[in-house]
Amino acid sequence: MVIRPYGYAIWEAIQDFLNVKFKETGHSNMYFPQFIPYSFIEKEASHVEGFSPELALVTIGGGKELEEKLVVRPTSETIVNHMFTQWIHSYRDLPLMVNQWANVTRWEMRTKPFVRTLEFLWQEGHTAHATLEEAEEEALQMIDIYTNFAYEQAAIPVIPGRKSRALQAGTSHNLGQNFSRAFGTQFTDENGQRQYVWQTSWAISTRFVGGIIMAHGDDAGLMLPPRIAPIQVVIVPIWKTADEKAGVLDAVASIQQVLKTAGIKVKVDDSEQRTPGWKFNFWEMKIYIAKSSYSSGYPFTNRSWTSRCNQQERGCIEARHPWKARQGFWVSMEPSSLVDHVKRRLEDIQSSLLQRATSFRDSNIVDVSSYGELKEAIAEGKWARGPWSASDAEELKVKEETGATIRCFPFDQPEGHKKCFMSGNSADEVAIFAKSY
Repeated sequence: MVIRPYGYAIWEAIQDFLNVKFKETGHSNMYFPQFIPYSFIEKEASHVEGFSPELALVTIGGGKELEEKLVVRPTSETIVNHMFTQWIHSYRDLPLMVNQWANVTRWEMRTKPFVRTLEFLWQEGHTAHATLEEAEEEALQMIDIYTNFAYEQAAIPVIPGRKSRALQAGTSHNLGQNFSRAFGTQFTDENGQRQYVWQTSWAISTRFVGGIIMAHGDDAGLMLPPRIAPIQVVIVPIWKTADEKAGVLDAVASIQQVLKTAGIKVKVDDSEQRTPGWKFNFWEMKIYIAKSSYSSGYPFTNRSWTSRCNQQERGCIEARHPWKARQGFWVSMEPSSLVDHVKRRLEDIQSSLLQRATSFRDSNIVDVSSYGELKEAIAEGKWARGPWSASDAEELKVKEETGATIRCFPFDQPEGHKKCFMSGNSADEVAIFAKSY
């Protein structure tokens, strides 16, 4: 998958937000090798079993067969633990909290752009702690950071929960002592006793870009939440004669500077190879956020509205509300009024996208009390939510018969007595079932 500049700019917006949060919570960025000795992978049995079908192996290097084959990084727990074992000796070395931004390779047999690709970009955080409680607190803290990003920046109403896999693009794992025991990662505690560290790992990847596209795109094009949009406002200058051109472009340059100074991401499309109508269509397909036209007394027509702009006093702003018709309106070109108006419009679009996505999510979750109801919900492409305490074998049966698996046990659970819809036994939690991507 080639990620072109506009798509990569979305990933950079994700990086910019999360990097600040990671550092605020005490994590440091670093980098681990991409090629991992196969013996490292073999040290943790469940790890190699889970990744074996997806591994890409290097067997020749420098024209010679390697004594030990190397794995192209599918994830970094093993090589991280190899280094943690050398860095951690005492309780004074804990907690150790690092993060890396890197690429990973997993040999996908069925690919979908952004959602499932052979190679993708991500960040992966790795931490080591003295106690289980500290590791659990860390894992939950990172889930909160991902949840906050999803809601506040990406306008995606995720459902945080245990063992979430619906779109595994923001996950946090309490690894317990699985890897520390496999690699011998120990420390001497305050009582002089040797203990294994407790660990977490957490990651978000370019899959989340796919999630943003699926959540907010429509048949007319891509609709990005303003807070992560590479471009928030597009200015299309319009002039009728060569004499008008200089004045219009001077005014546009002034407006562009005002918006940039206010922290608004703005682009001026003053190319002369395309008509204004072509530009409007192009930018709508690409961002669907807000655009403005600036002309000198030129009748401006764009599908559903017509207006006349005055160069010295006011300009035309058009914005597509997520579920309303395209709107055109006057706005003062006085700097403070313009900035205030544009910011209010962008915030309105941001909140509207979240509201629409939340309504869509809630309307597609069906509460079920029997296996038959689950089958019906899954057949309709819905998510099925119901009490669950059945066995792994019964979960496998659901997967084989419907294609659905447990996406997560939501942290937010209903109160009161519950009975498992599959086994009829008492259930402490409800689970959400759906088909995976």
